Amino acid sequence: MDMWTNISSLTAVVFYSLSLALVLKSLFSQDKINPKIIFAIASMGIGFHAIVLGNVILANDGQNMSILVVASIVSWLIAAILTIAIPKFAIITLLPVVYGFTILAILGVWLIPSSFITHFETYPEVLIHICLALSAYSTLVIAAFYAIQLNVIDYRLKNKKLNLASSSLPPLLTVEKQLFQLILAGTLLLTLSLITGFFFLEDMLAQGKAHKTILSILAWGLYSYLLWRHNQQGVRIKTAVYITIAGATLLTLAYFGSRLVSELILN
Repeated sequence: MDMWTNISSLTAVVFYSLSLALVLKSLFSQDKINPKIIFAIASMGIGFHAIVLGNVILANDGQNMSILVVASIVSWLIAAILTIAIPKFAIITLLPVVYGFTILAILGVWLIPSSFITHFETYPEVLIHICLALSAYSTLVIAAFYAIQLNVIDYRLKNKKLNLASSSLPPLLTVEKQLFQLILAGTLLLTLSLITGFFFLEDMLAQGKAHKTILSILAWGLYSYLLWRHNQQGVRIKTAVYITIAGATLLTLAYFGSRLVSELILN
């Protein structure tokens, strides 16, 4: 990597780390931190993270889409979406995990250089499919974080361990509503991703790629069933949590499973 990429990586890690520290202080101390401060500092990290991704992806002989780079793109998308949502959505308790994972993703690209060169200029339709797939995955991973938070709130309420007056956790119904909004948005993006994949790509079911398609379709089926059941008769919180996490797990295996083995373990 060149010097500017190294500086940008270090700067992004510093801003994300500072954001992480402020969020943790806000959650565990009596002194509440102004969310606008967290938003401003995290936005700086997101900006420098974008510079890092631009420098790393735009290789001289194509576009570098190694598994570590893709993971960093996903972490950037999730961090950007949730940071933008700070003023309006109940996501403050999710930020430590998000910023922590993003820091690790940047360090992975920075300290373990890897390459998987593609040529989107030759096949722009593939870029459309990949953008939809990554957007769907990022949205549904955020939904999985929401599901975990929803489960924690539900557990504490049922066991009378949640002080509504002083807790930093958001209201149960608010989180539940936002969870299904995220699942709906992610499922729509996943639907478009699958449609463009079958339309633009000729090898969706070819050897070595069939498992990605099958796992993605299974995840789509789970999310679609959850949305249908929620719309028809309602669904228990634990059921929603289990299905949301199961779907995100299937997508993670689909997007990263084989490439993790081929790029990082076998090589």
